[in-house]
Amino acid sequence: MNSRLFLTGITLLVATFSASSQTLKTVSLDDIWGRNQGVFSQRTVDAVNWMKTGGFYTTLDGGRIIKFTITTGAPVETLFDARQATVSGSGQKITVDGYQLSADEQKMLITTQEEPIYRRSSKANYYVYNLSTKQLVPLSQGGKQQYAVFSPDGKRVAFMRQNNLFVVDLGTRKETKLTTDGKQNAIINGGADWVYEEEFSMARAFEWSPDSKRLAWIRFDESRVPEYDMQLWGTLYPVEYRFKYPKAGEANSLVTVWIADALTGKKVKAQTGTETDGYLPRIQWTKNANLLSIRRMNRLQNKLDLLHVNATTGQAATVLTETSTTYVDLEFTDDLTYLNDGNSFLWSSERSGYKHLYRYDMGGKLIQPITSGTFEVATVSGVDEKTGTVFFTSTEASPLDRHVYRIGLDGQNKQRLTSEAGTYTANFSPDFGYYLLYHTAANAPVTVRLRNTQTTKDQRVLEANETLKTRLTTYALAPKQFFQTKAADGTPVNGWMIRPTNVDSTGTKKYPVLMFVYGGPGSQTVKNEWDSRDFFWYQTLAQKGYIIVSVDGRGTGARGAAFRTATYAQLGKLETEDQIAAARYLKTLPFVDPARVGIWGWSYGGYMSALCMTLGADVFRAGISVAPVTNWRFYDTIYTERYLKRPQENASGYDDNSPVTHAAKLSGPYLLIHGTGDDNVHFQNSIAFEDALIAAGKQFQSFYYPNRNHGIYGGNTRLHLYQMMTDFIEKNL
Repeated sequence: MNSRLFLTGITLLVATFSASSQTLKTVSLDDIWGRNQGVFSQRTVDAVNWMKTGGFYTTLDGGRIIKFTITTGAPVETLFDARQATVSGSGQKITVDGYQLSADEQKMLITTQEEPIYRRSSKANYYVYNLSTKQLVPLSQGGKQQYAVFSPDGKRVAFMRQNNLFVVDLGTRKETKLTTDGKQNAIINGGADWVYEEEFSMARAFEWSPDSKRLAWIRFDESRVPEYDMQLWGTLYPVEYRFKYPKAGEANSLVTVWIADALTGKKVKAQTGTETDGYLPRIQWTKNANLLSIRRMNRLQNKLDLLHVNATTGQAATVLTETSTTYVDLEFTDDLTYLNDGNSFLWSSERSGYKHLYRYDMGGKLIQPITSGTFEVATVSGVDEKTGTVFFTSTEASPLDRHVYRIGLDGQNKQRLTSEAGTYTANFSPDFGYYLLYHTAANAPVTVRLRNTQTTKDQRVLEANETLKTRLTTYALAPKQFFQTKAADGTPVNGWMIRPTNVDSTGTKKYPVLMFVYGGPGSQTVKNEWDSRDFFWYQTLAQKGYIIVSVDGRGTGARGAAFRTATYAQLGKLETEDQIAAARYLKTLPFVDPARVGIWGWSYGGYMSALCMTLGADVFRAGISVAPVTNWRFYDTIYTERYLKRPQENASGYDDNSPVTHAAKLSGPYLLIHGTGDDNVHFQNSIAFEDALIAAGKQFQSFYYPNRNHGIYGGNTRLHLYQMMTDFIEKNL
């Protein structure tokens, strides 16, 4: 723990916003969500695609795909211009939503007319552009495609359409249909089902072999998965939208892995074992074009196997196994990297109590640990095998920060590459000659720098957000201040506070407090990084005399496995106790009005707010829940069972800390908000809680947003939502 940041009481981080002698402006909701929306938006450098040789990168800018030199940022040439290019044979022009270059950088796959489906999935029309001939042709004529991707040799493109997998030979334009059994709400070939997409963070579920001869994919048979029926409003008769959604304890998709010859279509099934009630959440080719790796998990997700599969026969061997008394966090430890030597791979594990990196040979024998210590490796940024170097980010300096490090594959010569406090991410060029370094802090928007990997000095600054920083000095902004308090069991926990700029801290004046909570497993709201979502809304509340606070209790991230998994099998219990303990601490501060402490949260945070307003009814005066889970029986299998086991095995874990169970304990003003089109946390959650509150004779306010999903946005929606929440807070807190 960094003592510089955490002293007794409340300590300012490092800097506050500048103020001048002029009259400072106040922040309005119109500045955030209304007519002036964008006034506080930060600029960044995104959509950067490194080119493999020559020190160049490309970006998409207004329909033009432009090639730049790395060292100067000067444009070299326009590779594609949608204003001038037309589709061969038709003269049609297209818009550009995204693009990818083939490995030889001679062709381009352009995405247009993209339609989102769920959080990560979409469908679009794809076009192939030849950089030499300047020809632009449709990838396929059979309807919109999903997840189109070049083969490594650039000669073919694979995609999914209507739940089937296709390959197009770009030389002959021949389209081959590798699967034929795809069917809506039944069989998916090459794309994730709803729950895999949401909880294993995947959409495309197929991969080319390194030699471009084979395609491996995951097949989902979701025939037995119960359907969720969601009504969509706006026509004379509401439209029923039905999709497969496995709630905790219910049937999942039957999942298998297949490998096909991309030319002949001949298929082989990977022999992943006889247990069908588990997960196959990752497929990945090794450097050997005949060897596919698959990660397999049991249903409770406390065991993970790494399988190596012979692509010719389908035979599999278990190379490595991770087990846990709670759960193996696949996404957190999703760093499997096969090295070009063909003899070893990089693996991350929490077996020491903290996530660290290890190197194994292809048979699963440990070669050596690479990192160690009482901190977490956050992400692997890349492996430069020419120099034997691993680049990664970690929490070693502080759980609030993320710094970039380099270390040898032998675990020697670790070096920190960043110095200023805050959160860093790094985007390395394929040859590891250069990298883009992104840095933010709680009171500083992003700065993007270019660096050479041989030095820690900046080559140039690509974006410093000077215009935004200057604009911020004209507003009366209150900085985030980091502090530390104690969880209900005495464990130190981290928090931040935003106080009115003219706060009287002597105790002469007392201020109301609004706490913001998320609190889900592995999450982190208390982090030294720029908050682009709600920071400016909190400024509007601070201007009105409110103090805003967030505290990361037990179960949250960046503090090691024991801290994060303390809530296992009893979600909601310790998290609620810790928010109550934090609220009681805040009430002891001389400038806090102990009778006016409220709480709000969204999603898992909405669940927490509901629990705090019931189990902590004597502590919290008012609360808001947006899109909350109110009973984990209503939520999906993968997420819920990872932390609670199945309801058949742990009924009390589901019911003892459900807001529905404690509805009769509500005593203060409470606002419940949900979108009726929420495919993730179903509107059913709020209906069930409302029903329990009504049965208990409890008065409350509720509001639903027609057809809005879990994010509750679109048009005027966010302005309406935040105005309503502001009005509720002003009236009740």
